[in-house]
Amino acid sequence: MNKKNLIDYKIFVPSILIIIAISIPFALYESQSLELLNSTFDYIVEVFSWGYLWYGLILVAAGLFLSFSKYGQVVLGDPKEKPRFNLFEYASILVAMGVGSTIMRTGMLEWTNVANDPPTGVEAGSAEALLWGNAYSMFLWGFQVFAIFVMIAPAMGYILHVRKRPLMRISEASRVIFGDKFTDGIGGKFLDIIFLISILAGAAVTLGLGAPIITHNLSALFNIEVTFTLTLIVTIIWVFMFSISAYLGVEKGIKRLSTFNMYLAGIFAIFILLAGPGVFILDYFTESVSFLLTNYLDISLNTEAVTPAETTHIQSNTVFWFAYSATWAMLHSVFAAKISRGRTIKEMILTYFLAPTLISWIATGVLGGLGVHRYLMEDMAILDFVQNQEPMAAIPEILSTLPLGGMAIVIFMVVALIFLTTTLDSTTYTVAAYTSTRDMSKFEPPKTLRIIIAAIITGLALVLMRIGGLAPLEVISGLMGIPVIFIQFLLIYAAKRMIDEDKAWRYNVRKESD
Repeated sequence: MNKKNLIDYKIFVPSILIIIAISIPFALYESQSLELLNSTFDYIVEVFSWGYLWYGLILVAAGLFLSFSKYGQVVLGDPKEKPRFNLFEYASILVAMGVGSTIMRTGMLEWTNVANDPPTGVEAGSAEALLWGNAYSMFLWGFQVFAIFVMIAPAMGYILHVRKRPLMRISEASRVIFGDKFTDGIGGKFLDIIFLISILAGAAVTLGLGAPIITHNLSALFNIEVTFTLTLIVTIIWVFMFSISAYLGVEKGIKRLSTFNMYLAGIFAIFILLAGPGVFILDYFTESVSFLLTNYLDISLNTEAVTPAETTHIQSNTVFWFAYSATWAMLHSVFAAKISRGRTIKEMILTYFLAPTLISWIATGVLGGLGVHRYLMEDMAILDFVQNQEPMAAIPEILSTLPLGGMAIVIFMVVALIFLTTTLDSTTYTVAAYTSTRDMSKFEPPKTLRIIIAAIITGLALVLMRIGGLAPLEVISGLMGIPVIFIQFLLIYAAKRMIDEDKAWRYNVRKESD
């Protein structure tokens, strides 16, 4: 195939131009644009908090319905075909894609945000505030977020693996609702452009915000200043890694990195337990889980309606977290659909519900438990540190208290770097698959296209980092989640309608002897 025909320019070029058109003015007038964007987001939080909170729970309910009804038994592909990956590989890829390096940051530091700004009536820095902090860190990686990530996947997986449609796109999945004229016309292009804008913007933000996790640990390790040059060097190394992984593809690149990092992260957790305050961490983890389960609905539906003048971190951050997660929903679902050939809808949804949640809670318990122990037992002024200095700099401060602290920082950086790599190579792979003109039901996205996508994401992130445009783009990414929410519910209905039309719950299921 001619390289010029590898990509659908009708959706790719407009998406890039729109991101540039949005980003450059906001970057040039960062303070004014941030004020405008934050006021817009604050208004949404004030007016529509309840909607975001119910949205998360409704998606969980929809996931459970699809999983445990007749629709859950539908196989995404040939019922006689074995799944593309074994369960450990499959779960590892979803974990790496689903939580990435963000769990390293929230696991270490999110408890401090809540401890400094706890729910109304709780004293900042108190024992109860610390329990709220770690419980809330776990909640961020709970069932609602992973429901947001996966619930477009049944429709995308069905059109790709069962109906064998050549284009793996949102517009194609909605054909059953809107018909051929809309899908093949400007309406379908509009849906696909929304997808690309949200993903390219989110990827640039992830690349830009992920770099400090590495640079601040390097700064502490080698006693050097965090500069744009250091950020550039880290980014180039990182881009090289995720470009190679994306180029190699899912089996040779993404799968191997994901499974390797699961083992390395497990070894790191065991090291912290053995070399650090293991008994305290296990006790604190146990109590945090108990506290979270006891207060799960309180956190899930907390609007602070009776204390409107006292909006706290949990209330405002939950809305932003769900909105930002919605921005990534289409990416996660398209990627999950692509790698789920041979899996049932139930296996796909429940694996995404359970595996990342379990790993995230363990990571939060270990990393957060270490920080809380240092705050309580060794009088580290962590809460003051994150308020008055660069929060990311608190991570090496905490890790350096371990025996072989330097090695702990190095391992932390490696795990974070690989998680960042697997998130972005999955992103690059998915965007390439989405924009490719190849038949995605038969082929992988072109390797050349994967490298082109990686270069574009990197260039966008570096320019925005240099001119100061990442902060506005992060808020824009959160706002982009609003149209995605409507698309999600649309495609849940589309999945049900396609399965009913084909009676797939009768004909596309595994036989009992399989």
